[in-house]
Amino acid sequence: MCMHKFLCTSMCVYTISVCLWHVIEFNSTQVDEYHGVKIPDPYAWLEDPGSEETKAFVEAQNKLTMPFLEQCAIKDKFHQRLTELFNYPKYSCPYKRGNRYFYFHNQGLQNQDVLYMQDSLDAPASVFFDPNKLSEDGTVALQMARLSEECEYFAYGLSSGGSDWVTIHFLRVDDLSQLPDKLERVKFSCLAWTHDARGIFYNCYPQQEGKADGTETTGNFNQKLYYHAIGTSQSEDTLVAEFPDHPKWHSSVTVSDDGRYAVLSITEGCEPVNQLWYCDLELNTHISRIRLVENFKAQYSYITNEGTVFTFRTNLQAPRYRVINIDLQKPDPTNWSTLIPQHEKDVLGFVACVNQHYLLVNYVHDVKDILQLYELSTGRLLRDLPLDVGTVVGLSCKKQHVDFFYKFTSFTTPGIIYHCDLSQPSPAPTIFRQVEVRGIDPTDYETVQVFYPSKDGTKIPMFLTHNRGIQKDGSHPVFLYGYGGFENAIQPFYKVANLLFVRHLGGILAVANIRGGGEYGQTWHKAGCLGNKQNCFDDFQCAAEFLIREGYTTASRIAINGASNGGLLVAACVNQRPELFGCAVAKVGVMDMLKFHKFTIGHAWTTDYGCADDPEQFQWLIKYSPLHNLPPSRRDGPSYPAVLLLTADHDDRVVPLHTLKYCAALQHGVGNSPGQKQPLLVRVDTRSGHGAGKPTAKAILEETHVFSFIGETLGLQWRD
Repeated sequence: MCMHKFLCTSMCVYTISVCLWHVIEFNSTQVDEYHGVKIPDPYAWLEDPGSEETKAFVEAQNKLTMPFLEQCAIKDKFHQRLTELFNYPKYSCPYKRGNRYFYFHNQGLQNQDVLYMQDSLDAPASVFFDPNKLSEDGTVALQMARLSEECEYFAYGLSSGGSDWVTIHFLRVDDLSQLPDKLERVKFSCLAWTHDARGIFYNCYPQQEGKADGTETTGNFNQKLYYHAIGTSQSEDTLVAEFPDHPKWHSSVTVSDDGRYAVLSITEGCEPVNQLWYCDLELNTHISRIRLVENFKAQYSYITNEGTVFTFRTNLQAPRYRVINIDLQKPDPTNWSTLIPQHEKDVLGFVACVNQHYLLVNYVHDVKDILQLYELSTGRLLRDLPLDVGTVVGLSCKKQHVDFFYKFTSFTTPGIIYHCDLSQPSPAPTIFRQVEVRGIDPTDYETVQVFYPSKDGTKIPMFLTHNRGIQKDGSHPVFLYGYGGFENAIQPFYKVANLLFVRHLGGILAVANIRGGGEYGQTWHKAGCLGNKQNCFDDFQCAAEFLIREGYTTASRIAINGASNGGLLVAACVNQRPELFGCAVAKVGVMDMLKFHKFTIGHAWTTDYGCADDPEQFQWLIKYSPLHNLPPSRRDGPSYPAVLLLTADHDDRVVPLHTLKYCAALQHGVGNSPGQKQPLLVRVDTRSGHGAGKPTAKAILEETHVFSFIGETLGLQWRD
């Protein structure tokens, strides 16, 4: 890669940012005050997505970025190869409703997965619902789908352009006729049918001023829970729960396995705690509620019930989770009993009931899944189910069904679906469906797990996937990925683009399981959130240092990547240790830690981050907020690595203003430093959102641009 090209590109970046600065100079003196501390916010004007200044900024950035990405040396080869290899069949686990089976399937390059139906597992399948027919570019996505218990009706939620806003429609299953019912203003909603199929529970927000199409930044407050009776208008729906004194609360409903109870979970924010209410649907025609748990001290997730005895997964006095029984006739906590105690090390993942008397129990052992069968009545372990090193990414079972399906994947396994029929004399899981990616031989790669010390000595697990037989000679480029938040465990996952980086660019995929996630339960999560957030950044930086120290790579050949909370991770680490990385790619990141709670659903994240409105928490946030820790223009100090930021115009979860403000400050400060030679770019996609429902064509192009940027800025050569 010619350094002159980088220099010219970065100079163009700086020119654009400086010109835009002067265009809106009238707005550049904004100063916000936090607890007596004055914080300049010169790019507050980018918080208005509809302003002409913001539109001009986005247009100018894309005019600079897109030609750069399109002209990267490996772009055409990567795009061609990724398109070829992405063209493999993808399946979900089948699930049964009434006497029919349903499953999602993508032939390979369809923009959206298609829902299929069959009368039995051996019967021919037919298309039941095809979202690809709803838009030419695939940007209308099926975000929610629920069939009633006996398969009378199909409720489906559509979103447009990547927005979290959903409109729910209804079909009659037998003749696929469209019902007139339509539910609007739906977002972050449950969707739960009553067993008589007369109606469905869902959540929606009140009408708000201005737009509600995914491009707005208005806060989402006062969500309500409703019951919709089929054949009526939304205006007639029964209000089940609202919380006018607690506008940040959310609710969801699970209808019990016997159909008698509606179990309500009430949450505030993203912390794994909830209140627990229930309704007896047989006795309470007006849907009155009984409060079983009225505090936010633990999480309770419904598994099943035998009459009034309910089984829950909980972290109550169990940071790695356990299974308990609660009898509604004896609701006092002193009467609660433990069915499956907390494991001494492993984290209890999902638990599901099957064949009336059994529990499928998942444990996470050092970030790898274990699957076991337990007896429901006693909590006794019956046996282990075969599972390779990897992750269970799909499960299909119901209490009244004798069989179940589960889908397994790993860094090199695209997907194996297993089927097990417990009605057989000696039931054992068998492979129901297995797909292969032509052109990728899993035996060419190996995955190892290492444990490295963080800054405070804590051992952090990390997966490394690379070609077999590599030498530790410091020559390998590394794609280092992390997340570290909201108790999300990043377990082995399959991604064709990552394997192309390994195969054709000679790279190593490194996934660091840093604190803040749920890899080791609540303790691991709490060690990386609120006042402990710096641990996440230390863990990630120490991953890079370990890879260098062990001879895998050098700093100039490390590309770091993360999305959403992971985008925050990448930006914070670049600010703190720019010399440690050669390239940084941050997708839809949370960059303004002082204001994030003011936009759309950002207020829910204060349980993980804290809030600048609180004096103590402001001190946490100001120390690492990516927007507020960029250096000014300077003549000395380490230069920044190449940076590619990605956002989308319909991302109404982490709104684009985060990335745009960080980009403007990055280009104006770092970009004006004489020593900065690497490009600092932003890619703003249109008709896209935070990620869910993204059409295949857009996903392939985005991955192509990301790895082309990495290849170009790290000086990598394509290997056939």
